Amino acid sequence: MSDIIQLLPDHVANQIAAGEVVQRPASVVKELLENAIDAQATHIKLIIKEAGKTLIQVIDNGSGMSVTDARLSFERHATSKIKAAEDLFQLNTKGFRGEALASIAAIAHVELKTKQDDDEVGTEINIEGSEVISQEVCVTPKGTSISVKNLFYNIPARRNFLKSNAVELRHIIDEFHRVTMAHHAIKFDMYHNGSEVFNLPVTNCRQRIVNIFGGKTNEKLVPVQEETDLVTISGFIGKPEYAKRTRGEQFFFVNNRFIKSAYLNHAVNAAFEGLLKDKTHPSYFVYLTVDPISIDINIHPTKTEIKFEDEHALYAMLRASIKHSLGQFNVAPVLDFDRDASMDTPYEYKSKTAQTPTIEVDRNFNPFKEEKVSGSGSSSFSGKSHTSFKKESAADWENLYIGLESEMTTDKSVENNFSSVEFESTEVTGSLFETDEKKVGHHTTYQLRKKYIVTTIKSGMVIVNQHRAHQRILYEELLRNITMASAVSQQLLFPLTLSFSKKEIELLTTVKEQLENTGFVFGELSSGEVEITGIPSVTSEKEVAQLLEQLICDLESEVPDSGFSQTDLLARSISKSIAVRAGVELVSEQQQYMVNSLFACTEPTITPDNKQTFITLTVDEIDKKF
Repeated sequence: MSDIIQLLPDHVANQIAAGEVVQRPASVVKELLENAIDAQATHIKLIIKEAGKTLIQVIDNGSGMSVTDARLSFERHATSKIKAAEDLFQLNTKGFRGEALASIAAIAHVELKTKQDDDEVGTEINIEGSEVISQEVCVTPKGTSISVKNLFYNIPARRNFLKSNAVELRHIIDEFHRVTMAHHAIKFDMYHNGSEVFNLPVTNCRQRIVNIFGGKTNEKLVPVQEETDLVTISGFIGKPEYAKRTRGEQFFFVNNRFIKSAYLNHAVNAAFEGLLKDKTHPSYFVYLTVDPISIDINIHPTKTEIKFEDEHALYAMLRASIKHSLGQFNVAPVLDFDRDASMDTPYEYKSKTAQTPTIEVDRNFNPFKEEKVSGSGSSSFSGKSHTSFKKESAADWENLYIGLESEMTTDKSVENNFSSVEFESTEVTGSLFETDEKKVGHHTTYQLRKKYIVTTIKSGMVIVNQHRAHQRILYEELLRNITMASAVSQQLLFPLTLSFSKKEIELLTTVKEQLENTGFVFGELSSGEVEITGIPSVTSEKEVAQLLEQLICDLESEVPDSGFSQTDLLARSISKSIAVRAGVELVSEQQQYMVNSLFACTEPTITPDNKQTFITLTVDEIDKKF
């Protein structure tokens, strides 16, 4: 039998490696930005066209590369970051495996321009599908400029798996956030299709967070600071009242590298225990600094997961430091039984000295020398000072009836005075069973536990879940309004202004037209705020913020592409947010309207999420219970 194992060609091996390293345009952005940071750049510019499918360009003013280094950087496992296997446990850089540029060059057209500070001219290299097309001298400023064009041009199947431009741009912005927040001492610029998206100057950590997520983020942040032998914890957490339904503003950084850790996330949630509303998540921007020996970075292809040497101690320290910050800045409620605000010194007496109180005593006072009056008689004692105290007689109650007898005798007979007296009868105000003929037949529904609506049908009875039923009714109504653009909007006397991050506003912009068809009327959509001048008639003003937060959460998690799926997701999200909840009391007319509207739907049996809306009990099933 002939040999069947063979070595793969380099371009095939590079394409296989690209499957791990480059999953979408955002992966290329992450690798190129990290390379620029490792090159000691102080100003990095990111230029995107068509969400990275056409062009991803990163320009930095770093150290640049020599001619040999520029050529070797595209070879597999060629790196300047490590020299031996032991260096993997002493990493202070971002990239270290030497696969990024080789993988990117295997599936795109790459143009590299680089120049060191001491050189007079730079180097330009053009690569297409791992093949070097040209290498020549060029004039370029100090640093490196790398352009990645036509991503996945030679792998059409991978290119077909890419989402829409709006979705891919959101992923790029996510990666941009993660890199820029870890390096606030570097200036970052980002452009998409020629327009500026971000301009982040050199600043401190708090201001960098505010520049990314909007000006109103500043008032939401509470600093966290703790230093131990094992770890140094710094950063900020969001106040509990600003907790969101989305998990978008949750960031962990270990040695300035973004990571994901469900274990550490649980530690943060444990610190917020009892302070958050149901189904809300706290915001946090936590920076951990540990000894590189105590962590293993190389356990995940994208390096977003890290193995810690002592996770339990780290969990306890993180939880304790966050609880300490919540208490220190009076975010968590504190019970102080000793302090009484009414006992605080008034401001005008703050600088005055306290006066010693004086006591005056009447030394001649003798209670036994005074006259005392008792019920049977009175006895008096003589003395120098004589004071008499007289008690009013309680027998004066007879004066209340003076004249009553004469008034009664002026009438012809005493009995006539009681002829008009009405006696209060014991009237039955309710009964177990309704007997009023006028009311019989009108109350065909009954609300059970403020959660279910019970009504009768020919074969027995129906028990309707009011929240799920209303969700189905609103869902079909919203679908009709979006597709036919016939929604009724109620104008607000004072416009609502809600704060969102740029990424969240980008999400709302993608579904703005469908939202307007449901009844929303938008004013100005600025970089950090959304102005709303009209809302749908089926919702109230206080529900708008929660509704839009839930919608953003659903859009981020489900990531719809086509117009139809966007419309369906929009209708499902809004109907779920504004549907009447369990615990709300409904009057008879509302109960009847909900039952009639449910059975008028095209699909009354299930909710948009495929949950049952009602159950039926036949007479035979009820008879079997007896």
